Amino acid sequence: MLPAEVMRQIRRLQLRARRAVQSLLGGEYHSVFKGTGLSFEEVREYQPGDDVRSIDWNVTARMGAPFIKRFVEERELTVLLAVDVSSSQRFGTQRHSKRAVAAEVAALIAFSAVANNDRVGLLVVSDEVERFLPPAKGSKHALRVLRDILFYEPERPGTSLKTGFDFLNKSLSRRAIVFFVSDWLDTGYELAFRLAARKHDLIAVRVSDPREETLPSAGLLEIQDAETGKHLLLDTRRASVREAFASAAAQRKSEFANLARSGKVDLIDVSTDGTHVDAIVRFFRLRESRRRSGR
Repeated sequence: MLPAEVMRQIRRLQLRARRAVQSLLGGEYHSVFKGTGLSFEEVREYQPGDDVRSIDWNVTARMGAPFIKRFVEERELTVLLAVDVSSSQRFGTQRHSKRAVAAEVAALIAFSAVANNDRVGLLVVSDEVERFLPPAKGSKHALRVLRDILFYEPERPGTSLKTGFDFLNKSLSRRAIVFFVSDWLDTGYELAFRLAARKHDLIAVRVSDPREETLPSAGLLEIQDAETGKHLLLDTRRASVREAFASAAAQRKSEFANLARSGKVDLIDVSTDGTHVDAIVRFFRLRESRRRSGR
């Protein structure tokens, strides 16, 4: 049994996610992600306007009138939410922590999938795979996924995105839609990232906080690495220090954007400033527009 306050938080997030799915995302999710293929549904008599390439000539010859084969898209999809729960995700200087933003993004995706009768799974990663919920259907399963995203307490503080990608590349035999939510403050995962992009429809969700990109002029500032515990003292009064900090952050962002682009991976940037729902909606609409234009 979950504590009452935990259940209330889950329900609040569930309601916000459902409201966004119904009012903002609408049919975008359904139209953006293609099904796994086509399945035969029926043979019926030809009607004016039908594609003549669909004519079943064997049935037509037997019946003495034109009949066509009708196929429907197999809509059932597998969606995997891979969520980085390393200690850097607890950081946040705006409206939310990065972990809270990751939870709400994952909730939006999970309930979009549930509304379309798709299967949803969860991979929780620090510097090891901490939890894996195999994809399944239904609101009850989605709530379990949401509970773990919100309240799972990581056993380890570090980050190894390579470990997460290696696991999903081995554990998912069929093609899936993978939303990997992280701040991407790691190295050494690039090869596994590219392999996942070839095997699956990989979407990278980058969660950041504005203070990770720029420093204020606030005098001596002590910074602690949340994952290693190391301390660093910066004199933020010096313009050279602030510029070097901003330059390093910009370079990290650029290098990751290039990696995503080279792997043909969609990148969604979300922030702790509270605009993450808008970013998800923009992604769905941009991808739908791209799909319609054939790009």
